[in-house]
Amino acid sequence: MNWTEFFHMGGYAFEVWVSWGLTGAVLLWFVISPKLKHRQVIKSVHRQTLRERRISQSEDQL
Repeated sequence: MNWTEFFHMGGYAFEVWVSWGLTGAVLLWFVISPKLKHRQVIKSVHRQTLRERRISQSEDQL
C-alpha cells in the first residue's frame, strides 16, 4: 500500500477525513471550553470581590 491509496481510503476518503476532522474539533472544544469558562468565572469572582470591598469601605466611612 502506498500513501496515495492510504489517503484515498478505497473511495471513502471524504467521509473518513471529515469524520476525523469533526472528532478532532470536538475534542479540541472539550479542552478549550472549560478553560474559557474557568477564566470567565475567575474574572466574575474578582469583580465581585472588588465590588464587596468598595461597599465595605463606603460603609466604614459612614
